[in-house]
Amino acid sequence: MPELPEVESARAVIERSGLGRKIVGVDDSDTYVCRPHLPGQIRDALVGRELVEAHRRGKSMWCDSSDHGPELGIHLGMSAKIVIADPDGSETDGGDYWEGRRLPGDYRWARFTLTFADGGRLMLVDPRRLGRVRLDPPVEALGPDAATVTPAQFRAALAAGTAPVKARLLDQDAIAGIGNLLADQILWAARINPGRRVDRLTPDDVDRLLRSTRSAVRSAIRDGGVHTLKLIPFRFEGGHCPRDGAPMTRSKVGGRTSWWCRLEQAT
Repeated sequence: MPELPEVESARAVIERSGLGRKIVGVDDSDTYVCRPHLPGQIRDALVGRELVEAHRRGKSMWCDSSDHGPELGIHLGMSAKIVIADPDGSETDGGDYWEGRRLPGDYRWARFTLTFADGGRLMLVDPRRLGRVRLDPPVEALGPDAATVTPAQFRAALAAGTAPVKARLLDQDAIAGIGNLLADQILWAARINPGRRVDRLTPDDVDRLLRSTRSAVRSAIRDGGVHTLKLIPFRFEGGHCPRDGAPMTRSKVGGRTSWWCRLEQAT
């Protein structure tokens, strides 16, 4: 599933190749992906405008439109990607990270399309149809972004309640952008059991978690996604911790499958 680093790659694609191009057509006919809008509502709001700036907060991204128009919100869901195709056949995208590879020029899974005056297109390509496009998304409800969260914000996110620390890291209202794989990497790097309650974290634990969060997010953005992080290849039955060789353990925390080192993350 796309997490913060993958969404940042998609945002960067729009920033590089989708801004400042006049929109002359919009295919918003998929009423599930474009809910709650009726077909034509997004088209009527955007035709004649340009996308002028691309933003991201956590796993959500949105674009400002020109002439004080509405924001275009795009959520990748579990399998979507942004593809920008130009009239000459060239494509820009954030990399294939879904199951089943798409050949260049295969747009059968385009669920939403902007057509530009120069003949280019920006598409949400989504085989599983779990992405979302809407106007003026409510991003203000999200917590601080995991890539830029301050120490004070991070401490506040972990300060209240008795939830398992992994569940709190996955809570997008607390810290936006951390998904299941990223959370496992952060907790492994900090040597903290995913089931430890947040009210039992020491100040040193919280400091290690913040450092691990910053390092994991930075590395995944640089290297192309959460699948490049050090722990991820070892999250399987029979896997061993890449740091000390101890067996990896699987458990459910907050309803999510979690992998952790039996030795260094025992408590």
